Amino acid sequence: MQGITLSQFSLRSAIYSGSNSRALVPDLIKGLGAKRVVLFSDRGLEKAGVVEKVAQIFELTSKGAGPELAGIYVDIAQDAESRSVNEALRYAREVGADGLLAVGGGSVLDTVKGVKFAMHKGLTDIKEAIPGGFLYEQFPQATQIPIPHIAVPTTAGTGSEVSPIAVIFNEDSQMKGNIINPFISADIAVLDPELTVGLPPAITAFTGFDALTHAIEAFASPNANALTDAHALHAIRLIEKNLPVVVSDGSNVHARMEMLQASLMGITAFSFALNAIPVHNFAHAYGAIFRIPHGLANAVFLPVVIENVPDLYLPKVKELASALRVTFNEVDDNETVLAKVIEKIRELQHKTGLPSDFSQYSLTEGDLERVALAVAKDPAAAAFPMAPELIRAVGQQVVPIGVK
Repeated sequence: MQGITLSQFSLRSAIYSGSNSRALVPDLIKGLGAKRVVLFSDRGLEKAGVVEKVAQIFELTSKGAGPELAGIYVDIAQDAESRSVNEALRYAREVGADGLLAVGGGSVLDTVKGVKFAMHKGLTDIKEAIPGGFLYEQFPQATQIPIPHIAVPTTAGTGSEVSPIAVIFNEDSQMKGNIINPFISADIAVLDPELTVGLPPAITAFTGFDALTHAIEAFASPNANALTDAHALHAIRLIEKNLPVVVSDGSNVHARMEMLQASLMGITAFSFALNAIPVHNFAHAYGAIFRIPHGLANAVFLPVVIENVPDLYLPKVKELASALRVTFNEVDDNETVLAKVIEKIRELQHKTGLPSDFSQYSLTEGDLERVALAVAKDPAAAAFPMAPELIRAVGQQVVPIGVK
């Protein structure tokens, strides 16, 4: 009899969902033991009024009864740059923060994970934690991080509020590094769909495709199991149904709520089935070098990579097709069904206004050569190395012919 491979699954964060659930934040973080909280966000969300919506809740708590909002830090850059992490860390120490509140998309959420990790380890430069670009700490080497931490996602994409992974950009090496630690995620995730209704259609679309990519790569992973499949398949169903709705009508709070929960389920499946992630491998490399938003990179690469690496997706393709509401006959072979899945993903791309290539970035043949090396060197390549010919073939499909 064949043995069962060891797997590990965890959803450590408590999850509060619902309209205006942000009102719970001061009481929740007080319950975690925080007295001086820093709210971390970015300039775009400050301008959109989201930062103020969360900050004002602390003014409603009776003086001396609740935690104090010790400061607001909004200078966080795209891709959770090491510089942003280090400056946010310095600010948190300056104001004597003992609690962290992250309000934003993946860059903000990952930056705050970096701040938390550095505070716990006594670091001043997050790059010290990941000199080789990858740090994998697992229990029991990884220990509880006793810093109260709440995350409020404003995009339905990365699911970073509950994942044990922080992706941090290293400006020196021009690569994205990964810290994986089971205690790095937020203690509590607060999913308030009201905070996502103002997200522009384009960002809504590509962050939604990021969540879809997490779910599909998790489902296709050699390390997938019943627990990860349950999360992955339902995330795919919810995204297929709700993403076109939230792109065309951003004020649909019900669809926004379902997207937030789908995003959370997608990353949960992805984190605990983590193995072969060729779509993310390409997205990391192209995103780091050309500063393409992560969700947009995933959206462009998803159908192209599935088409070029079919063997990874064929074994369970009929279940995947059903989750995407692709119609097929039971007698259809897997190759036929996979072609229909790819077509469905391209339809979803088109329906949500996303591009099918990177023509807007004016990349050159020289850029393609440079990025091919980054694809091969990305930490994701360790689990699923790809031949140089395959890397080039995929690159030529996403960079239009006729580039200078």
